[in-house]
Amino acid sequence: MYFIGGAKISINYLWTKIRSMRKISFYLTIVFLATLSACTDFTTDREILASLEEDISYLASDELEGRAIGTPGEVKAAEYIAAAFEKIGLEPKGTDGYLQPFNVKKPTSTHEEAVIGTDGEGVTGRNVAGFIDNKSANTVVIGAHFDHLGYGEEGSLHRGDRAIHNGADDNASGTAAIIQIARLLKGKKSNYNYLFLAFSGEENGLWGSNYFSKNSTVDLATVNYMINLDMVGRMKEEQTLAINGVGTSPLWNEKLDLINTDSLKLVTSESGVGPSDHTSFYLQDLPVLHFFTGQHEDYHKPSDDADKINYEGILKIVHFIERLTGELDVEEKLAFTKTQDSSGDNPRFSVSLGVVPDYLYDGKGMRIDGVSEGKPAQAVGMEKGDIVIKLGDSTIVDMMSYMRALGAFKPGDRTIVEYKRGTDLRASEIIF
Repeated sequence: MYFIGGAKISINYLWTKIRSMRKISFYLTIVFLATLSACTDFTTDREILASLEEDISYLASDELEGRAIGTPGEVKAAEYIAAAFEKIGLEPKGTDGYLQPFNVKKPTSTHEEAVIGTDGEGVTGRNVAGFIDNKSANTVVIGAHFDHLGYGEEGSLHRGDRAIHNGADDNASGTAAIIQIARLLKGKKSNYNYLFLAFSGEENGLWGSNYFSKNSTVDLATVNYMINLDMVGRMKEEQTLAINGVGTSPLWNEKLDLINTDSLKLVTSESGVGPSDHTSFYLQDLPVLHFFTGQHEDYHKPSDDADKINYEGILKIVHFIERLTGELDVEEKLAFTKTQDSSGDNPRFSVSLGVVPDYLYDGKGMRIDGVSEGKPAQAVGMEKGDIVIKLGDSTIVDMMSYMRALGAFKPGDRTIVEYKRGTDLRASEIIF
């Protein structure tokens, strides 16, 4: 026994007290760390930033040779994304595990634009699909394309020697972002399922998303909305974020403002039609949003490399979309509204018929996949599914002949467009 302060204390009693104090200290430490974790997401953000850099550095590396559809580099990229989905714990939702292979036709001449409906060898691309099954009746789609221009034979703005176009911003940035969004949403309770899609063939004409929208591995009637990330890696100092498609549902503007807690400068446009994969879902009458941080001098050039990416900017977009999905989690299915298209058929032309071509159509003529509001085609009553067979004096046999014919007109010109609707042959006078 020991005497402490005039009292007799046994060794066993002291040891019991000490162990009790150690337990209290241990539990206090646990509570402190849990509280600290709840108060800051510094560690989580640091991990996300590291993963974003790792993913983009690989996808935009010379090893993948620009990820052009049908190349070994595209296959490696698809396998990498599938492995990332599997690691997160997403369920496979392709037709071959995580992959959804599809075949399209490519022209034999490297000097022609790659389109559907021309004679030439077939090329196989592959979409990648991963699913979070929250046992809901409805699903949210979040997607990005992962293909790029290869060595720049098609679509390049480079005028020098042949070179690998790594496409770090276009669109390794969006691909890496959806992987991190999947990672964040996997552990959350939700009233919706989530389908994450990485598309191939976007650079050739939305081939992968077009194919998926017509061969979906989920019932599109159960899809609430689609979010598309394309070129989100170059957020500028003023923190501007372009969001297209806000007119496709009445709720978009209200919700976007509500969750903009980072005070990003949001620049929005109404149209659900644009040069990226959200268009394929808008044409299925689904609300869509397209996130984009702007054009830059490296667009479609070999200089679009990983060292120029603003990773902190992508992180802000990842959390923006995380908050948006959370805000919409208690909502009913979003109402869909059609929008007036401001982009036309192709920005290279001075006129527009006002239709979205069906890039997967390989019959004779140019089949219409969508009609834009307020354009010549709508004015004369043309509809989705019509097949244009003549424009002015030009016979339309495929996409290229349609584009060449359209390029011959200027604003104010009048001409006759001939088209098939089912077995009926129709003709209308249009004014560009």
